[in-house]
Amino acid sequence: MKRALAAILFILTIIISAYLFNSYWTHRFDTMIARQASIYRVDPDLVWSIIYEETYFSPWKKGKDGEIGLMQVTPTVGREWATETGMRELERQMAADPQSLLSDPERNIQIGCWYLEKIYEQFQDTPDAEMRMIAAYNAGPSRAVEWSRVGEGQSQSGAEFVNRIDIPSTKAYVLSIMERYRELKNAKAPRQ
Repeated sequence: MKRALAAILFILTIIISAYLFNSYWTHRFDTMIARQASIYRVDPDLVWSIIYEETYFSPWKKGKDGEIGLMQVTPTVGREWATETGMRELERQMAADPQSLLSDPERNIQIGCWYLEKIYEQFQDTPDAEMRMIAAYNAGPSRAVEWSRVGEGQSQSGAEFVNRIDIPSTKAYVLSIMERYRELKNAKAPRQ
């Protein structure tokens, strides 16, 4: 009987520890996300959902196409951001060693939020702009613009937009992030 009780307590301890560690792991950057999302006027829940999908909050991750850090920012986007800041030192750092700058979680989130804001400016007047932002973040703004193209005076729903995405991995990426994003929004919504 004592062995069974000890085994149950051990298993419960493992389960509770795993839950607490996961909660810590997925929320340890929340303050940075909130701060940068606020500066660049993007939804922190969308940023959180993108980071979850991109790296599961692992700042050391590198993508197969040269993406770096939490939000898998490319050195090209990092250089573009550095140029737009007008700060010569950041430009020099991005030109000389983008890896170290993009590996810093705060800087990576900052650049990722800046890029999302820039994308949002293209799609802010369209229905379900978040879907288009996510697709542009993954496949590039020009592809998202192409998938958004409709006839004069017509509009396109988010579902119609997603159906036009012809890259299966991007379609899955958009749907996965949107599902997580909606779950997050629903969990935060006040209960009536």
